[in-house]
Amino acid sequence: MHRPFFPAEQRADLLLRLLIAFSLFIASAAVWWPVDAQAARLKEVAAVQGVRSNQLIGYGLVVGLDGTGDQTTQTPFTTQSLNAMLQQLGVTVPPGTSVQLRNVAAVMVTASLPPFAQPGQQIDINVSSMGNAKSLRGGTLVVTPLRGADGQIYALAQGNLIIGGAGASAGGSKVQVNTLNAGRVPGGATVERGVPTPLAQGDAIQLDLNAADYSTAREVARVINSKMGANTAQALDGRTVRVLMPADANARVAFLADIENLPIDLAAPAARVVVNARTGSVVVNQSVTLNPCAVAHGNLSVTISSQPVISQPGPLSSGQTVVAERADIAIKQDAGSLIQLPAGTQLTDVVKALNSLGATPQELLAILQAIKAAGALNAELEVI
Repeated sequence: MHRPFFPAEQRADLLLRLLIAFSLFIASAAVWWPVDAQAARLKEVAAVQGVRSNQLIGYGLVVGLDGTGDQTTQTPFTTQSLNAMLQQLGVTVPPGTSVQLRNVAAVMVTASLPPFAQPGQQIDINVSSMGNAKSLRGGTLVVTPLRGADGQIYALAQGNLIIGGAGASAGGSKVQVNTLNAGRVPGGATVERGVPTPLAQGDAIQLDLNAADYSTAREVARVINSKMGANTAQALDGRTVRVLMPADANARVAFLADIENLPIDLAAPAARVVVNARTGSVVVNQSVTLNPCAVAHGNLSVTISSQPVISQPGPLSSGQTVVAERADIAIKQDAGSLIQLPAGTQLTDVVKALNSLGATPQELLAILQAIKAAGALNAELEVI
């Protein structure tokens, strides 16, 4: 049997075409081939009670500024703080001396002490101006104790600031990008005291869910019991799961390492519409549904304009020129047609129904509230 002969160039071109076709087939398979939803891990839906970060705060001074520090006449606490620091260093400022500072700024220092932090470890700090300093660029934070909510010192902060902004001013003009009065010092604080955690206390730990949900609590307890043995976990309520732990500390760490990656099948969340009244943002989750309703929405605008009216007295008269204002008020109302919204059982149906109104996000806020009041919105309306 005679086989057709293809030159090398044609064989390479044919092979390339086959590879492209196969790639398109694989890519299209991702659309029609059923894909299982990836379950969330336990570490993403719950956290161990007591294993958390602690907020630290401190008051300090930033020195070395290029004439952009606090104006001491308006921020006297900067001078007081500097005098107190100099006294600790053995420098006494004569009483009544008027110190004009330009390179010093009073700041607040904040940090987050992570769980299991031990003395000697370093954490990042944020530094923010308290007075009227123009910029903290190029400044150095001097030793600042960071205290917790109990008033105890847990870390000491010091270091050179990193400012993400930039700016320049001259002749009354000013250009600025981002802020110049707040910065960050990576690894700028050294931990001096650790915070004990309840991980090694008692015979059990408590898992707190990120959101209260009875189905999720039951699923967390079921998954742990199926992996670690029956009666290991017990759901106490919709947000708390009690888990029995080994007695040895090393075994407890291994136990938590095993259960934190267990897959959790999350139930559908409660229907909720979140509205941000300040920005006009509206977020609708997948469980929101609509009942049949009819909506009519029209715009009402009121325009007020004022024009000066000058009354000039006649010549050689003793009158005075009088300036008054004449206000013109105009009211305009756009006609709004009555639009029927069908029942929507899926998120795409709800989006299509709301888009058919042609309303802006700010107008959509009022429409959603009215639909909720009419009982046609099957969701909780939350305003943030």
